[in-house]
Amino acid sequence: MSTANRGIPGPPRFGIAVHALAWLAQSGGVLSSAAIAGQVNSHATFLRRVLVNLVQAGLVEVKEGRDGGYWLRKQSEDITLADVYMAVRNDCGGMEQLEDEGTDCGAAVQQLNRALESIMNEAERNTIEYLRQFTMDDVMRKIDFTAQPTS
Repeated sequence: MSTANRGIPGPPRFGIAVHALAWLAQSGGVLSSAAIAGQVNSHATFLRRVLVNLVQAGLVEVKEGRDGGYWLRKQSEDITLADVYMAVRNDCGGMEQLEDEGTDCGAAVQQLNRALESIMNEAERNTIEYLRQFTMDDVMRKIDFTAQPTS
């Protein structure tokens, strides 16, 4: 996990996605994945995986090639944190990962997993509803873009 995402609840890529969108919005133009990665303290390869989710969700556009890069498809005031969360949430693993890995669990463990999954699904629904209240503009108002990143 990137140090930029430590302590941020939600899918592991959520914090990186919010950071990347903030830098794209602040730039007002096209940025390479390397430039964004440098600003959000993430490896460019990992960041590109996150950006793929944002492109698929219609939040970001991409142009491949030498003069390519990423830019916002929507205005920052039209992107909610719920949009970002939903774009990256399927990359966080979870209960379905246990089943996909073929874990041989006893009946009690399977029942516990189903109960926990139900609780977590409700928590996720509540989280998404809460995040709908905030836009990238709200987040950007709290950022000092002149501060230098720490190593």
